[in-house]
Amino acid sequence: MEFLQTTDFWIGLLKIVWINIILSGDNAVVIAMAARSLPPQQQRTAVLFGSGAAVVLRVVLTVVAAKLLALPYLQIVGGALLLWIGTQLLSEEDEGEGEDKEYGSMLAAVRTILLADLVMSLDNVIAVAAAAQGSMVLLVLGLAISIPLVIFGSTLMIKLMERFPIIVMLGAALIGWVGGETIVSDTILRDVLAANPWLHYAGAVAGAVFVVLIGRWLQKRGQTEKLAT
Repeated sequence: MEFLQTTDFWIGLLKIVWINIILSGDNAVVIAMAARSLPPQQQRTAVLFGSGAAVVLRVVLTVVAAKLLALPYLQIVGGALLLWIGTQLLSEEDEGEGEDKEYGSMLAAVRTILLADLVMSLDNVIAVAAAAQGSMVLLVLGLAISIPLVIFGSTLMIKLMERFPIIVMLGAALIGWVGGETIVSDTILRDVLAANPWLHYAGAVAGAVFVVLIGRWLQKRGQTEKLAT
């Protein structure tokens, strides 16, 4: 237990806590948006499943994340997947309340959470692994710390979304932002991005705008079809 007495250990732990606080937010938003379509009694189960899945994925990805991110086109595919997930989650927003409110299925919610977590956990794992600097203790602590952060964040976001519907749109925009960032960060665009750093933010903004516009369009089309029938 001598490592507990070193300054480097505590500095590394503080870095990991801070990284988890910042980077666990997007995972929590995805989980909350997917779980909000479920009946209230199933939301907690979906949050627990989603949070557990996020942590398991991070454990698995810790070994292969750096190699995966080096593969060309992988982040483009992953970013496009996030854009699709964001538009679907926003288009499924239901205005009904009470007995008229339609609920989604647990399987669909968990599937959405798993797909999004798979993409969004890559950068999280890279950041935590870098802060751990080869320390397995710090790496395990980082993964353990992420569990309550994701669970608490998801539960809080569900409550906020129920009270302030605008947060649903902001959550979808965040997913689009991360999707756009992921696409322009692909290894095949590294030289272009280095020469034009502004493309990083342009891609993120484009992703957010795309998800909101397409998601809202799909939502309105669905409502029109529902009224027609």
